[in-house]
Amino acid sequence: MVAYPDRLPEMTPQEYLEWEEQQPIKHEYVNGYVYAMAGGTIPHNIIAVNLTNALKNHLKGKGCLVLSADAKLGISEQGPFHYPDVMVTCDLRDKMAIKMVRYPSLIVEVLSPSTEGYDRGYKFTHYRRISTLKEYVLISADRLSVECYRLNDRGKWELTHYFIEESTPAGTELEIHLTSVNFSCPISLLYEDVVL
Repeated sequence: MVAYPDRLPEMTPQEYLEWEEQQPIKHEYVNGYVYAMAGGTIPHNIIAVNLTNALKNHLKGKGCLVLSADAKLGISEQGPFHYPDVMVTCDLRDKMAIKMVRYPSLIVEVLSPSTEGYDRGYKFTHYRRISTLKEYVLISADRLSVECYRLNDRGKWELTHYFIEESTPAGTELEIHLTSVNFSCPISLLYEDVVL
């Protein structure tokens, strides 16, 4: 999903949190400004649901929460506040969360042409401030492409890009790995029912 600025006065984080509870739609908050969240495309939604369901099944009984785009993420008490497409938290501090989580290990954004720059840039900059985050995943909604940014032992982010090349033999199944939650699946599972 993409955020569009509302024509609202600047708000403090507390004003935003109180104000947003009364709103019929979701809004992100960055540096005092509020951004309305626009709906995504059908392929965007299908991909997010496919991954959410697969992660939920994989993590059942393991004490983790798998959350969709309706769950708010607070980078800190002062913000920014975002709504990732999918996130997983196994942190005890998030277990009793009602309004937002703060300690995810995995965050996933499904890309579209209108969100790609924002998700790669500002959001990733914000997400990297989360001490518990181990993996940030970007999934394209218009081609078979999954990018996994993983925090290595040296504290550096490394990219693993999963995609089908033109030279890939027909029928080859590409497997993606999300090490933060010990999860693997064929890339085709993410794109099941998506027309590319």
